[in-house]
Amino acid sequence: MERPLVAIVGPTASGKSELALKLAEVFSGEIVNCDALQLYRGFDIGTAKTPIDARRGIPHHLLDALDPQMSFSAGDYARAAKEIISEISSRGHLPLVVGGTGFYLRALLEGLPALPGRDDSLRQRLNQRELRRPGTLHKLLGRLEPSAAARIHRRDVQKTTRALEIRLLTRAALPAPAAAVPLSGFRICQIGLAPERSLLADAIAARTRQIFAAGLVEEVRGLLAQGLSGEEKPFESLGYEQALAHLRGQISLEQAMESTALETRQYAKRQLTWFRGTSKRDARITWFTGFGNDPAIAEACFEALGKFLSE
Repeated sequence: MERPLVAIVGPTASGKSELALKLAEVFSGEIVNCDALQLYRGFDIGTAKTPIDARRGIPHHLLDALDPQMSFSAGDYARAAKEIISEISSRGHLPLVVGGTGFYLRALLEGLPALPGRDDSLRQRLNQRELRRPGTLHKLLGRLEPSAAARIHRRDVQKTTRALEIRLLTRAALPAPAAAVPLSGFRICQIGLAPERSLLADAIAARTRQIFAAGLVEEVRGLLAQGLSGEEKPFESLGYEQALAHLRGQISLEQAMESTALETRQYAKRQLTWFRGTSKRDARITWFTGFGNDPAIAEACFEALGKFLSE
């Protein structure tokens, strides 16, 4: 018998976490993080991580799971999340996978093709090349496999390195998604939040002001004081990159905030494009036009999830 599994997706600042808390309270759920940056310890304010005292006693998984120096692939995420959702289901609770990292969610639900493992010596050579000439790895991937480069942001060195590693080790194009094995044993309900664009832009602007007012710059200063260099993967994320540049005297605080808001809007657009990138993927998501903290949207989601669980 297939067990129920819920995924809540959508762009940043759309209220996914708040909706997940409400659904978890009503349907005896436990929350599984699907935000790549919330995996890292110490990166709390800029990732809008739900504070412990605001989690309402609901178990949260895959938060604060990694040290900042650690890497974590989509395959790593899928393996860890599968184990956790199986444990949640075995307790008779409802797993709610929540976050906007679409590639992680795809790895969990749709699976990934069989790929070669890490080659540390190759990675070291690639990293040295990138350090000498930033951006060179993405350009190289663009020459070897343009379709893969088009799917990866030019500043995402981790994904670019992995794609190049696979391409160079296999000497072949990246395997097609059809070669993947999807998650089995679960009946899946995907809820998508898609606020109207101008309202989402306002929410992003408000969140940007909030995270800086809440002490994002101070959080970054504290992380550096703990011995981090600023070159770790989480510092490439929105807000942290700008706060770091401000602390290094490269931009003003106002410029840091403006840049964060602008790039977050662009990121939110890419998130929606990802989730709605193919008719097949979009058809599996029930979309709600609004924010997760809107009582009317929450009520509609309660109704949809209740119907799904009763089927």
